[in-house]
Amino acid sequence: MKWVTSWILVIFFVMSAGADIKLSALFSDGMVLQRNKPVILWGQVDPNAQVTVRFGGMVRKTYADENGDFQIQLKSMSASSKPRTLFIESGSDHVEIKNVLVGEVWLCSGQSNMEWTVQQSANYEEEQKRAHYPHIRMITVKKTFSTEPEFTFEGRWKMTHPDSVGSFSAVGYYFGREVYEELNVPVGLISSAWGGTAIHAWSSMQSLEKYPKIMAGRDQKLKEATQITMEELARENQVIHAEWKAAKERSKTTGEKVRQWPKLKRHPIESQDYHANLFNGMIHPLQPYALQGVIWYQGEANAGSHEEAKLYRDLLENMTMSWRADWNDPFSFYAVQLVNFMAPVKSAVQDSAWAHIRQSFLDYHKEVERAGIVVGIDVGDAWDIHPKDKQTIGYRLAQQALVHDYGFERVPGGPIYQSMEVQEDQVIIHFSDVGSGLVSKDGQPLNWFAVAGEDQIFKRAEAVIVDDIVVVRHVDIPEPKAVRYAWANNPEGCNLFNQEGFPASPFRTDDW
Repeated sequence: MKWVTSWILVIFFVMSAGADIKLSALFSDGMVLQRNKPVILWGQVDPNAQVTVRFGGMVRKTYADENGDFQIQLKSMSASSKPRTLFIESGSDHVEIKNVLVGEVWLCSGQSNMEWTVQQSANYEEEQKRAHYPHIRMITVKKTFSTEPEFTFEGRWKMTHPDSVGSFSAVGYYFGREVYEELNVPVGLISSAWGGTAIHAWSSMQSLEKYPKIMAGRDQKLKEATQITMEELARENQVIHAEWKAAKERSKTTGEKVRQWPKLKRHPIESQDYHANLFNGMIHPLQPYALQGVIWYQGEANAGSHEEAKLYRDLLENMTMSWRADWNDPFSFYAVQLVNFMAPVKSAVQDSAWAHIRQSFLDYHKEVERAGIVVGIDVGDAWDIHPKDKQTIGYRLAQQALVHDYGFERVPGGPIYQSMEVQEDQVIIHFSDVGSGLVSKDGQPLNWFAVAGEDQIFKRAEAVIVDDIVVVRHVDIPEPKAVRYAWANNPEGCNLFNQEGFPASPFRTDDW
């Protein structure tokens, strides 16, 4: 009977030795893989176990390391709209990922204007009715912050149809739809965004170390963190919550107004605001999923001061480069310059942080390789930081990609300031991306141009289009030194465009 017992033990061992395959949420039914680039799959199985992947006629094998981690690379593939199944096997376990397409994959990240959904945006009912695009898929990363890099997240791929599209990132969806309609290949969109968050939360801690003032903010939060434990914070919040509940009960008889929710205290480190926490929780788990590029809509949370707004250009380049390094891919990166917002002013210029951060976006556009911006200075809302028109922003982002990534021959955006020259009492402004020519959008004289002399006092100026340049002058400034355009929170009515319908970016020629 000993040999029977031995064989039973052997059979039990073989059956239990099958690796429990653990994969990222990215590798799930309905996913889109990036075409024309090597595709890396990764996950966890038993330590040192063999892993086999089969897809599209390819068979790839590898072994997990001593921790059970594995990576396996598939060769570059052409686009395919045919739903196929990807098989992963290890030991006696296997996973089948169904309805897999190959096309273009873009990461859509930022704060609330990227997070803002189709349902919250303009013309939702019309957009919902036409949302029959089974080859456009989106996966939304659940909001998660972490003080350490994470390897997994919650989310699932959804196909575009009337019942699903309402929850999609609007900017991401309208960008993806334009790309799909032009290329006719599947499009996969990864939405990873969180409202009210600053760029340092989306950047890796290591990449931020070169910025002493940014790190000083981290150090201050660390200092605050040592002054209260998580247990003490929980007790304080229990008291706050109990007081709130009591106030709600009293309000039933007294009629006093009470907050809908109690405002609880947050630990300085355990939040989405702390340095690198969103990178750790919502970007790191996506690496190294193959991408064509990133679209980015963020900056409002970094426009609180002139100093922070001016630093944004470097922080945006830093994040772009660090993400590219982490992915080992110099992919494209397109950002949305902050749109017009807040009450219009009548002064020639408004020296605000929002004006300065737009200049940071512009400098980034001109100076960083394979990166660019779209200008939305005409689609904002004076009284709502979340303008409803997300279609225009998505369309303009797509034009950048279609020209620079996919080789379309068209103008990708609006006039971009290049240089100035002074001729007696006039300033000649030169632009790129003039397209078929510069125009006043409304046919009225150009406005929101301001000129200053040696005294650095700006006055509203006369500005005239002459071929592909703009000539600026002011009768009381015989020796002009600098020009600014649309330099305000909300330069309502700024009207310099190109004939293709794209607005000129706000700019300044000085460094005062």
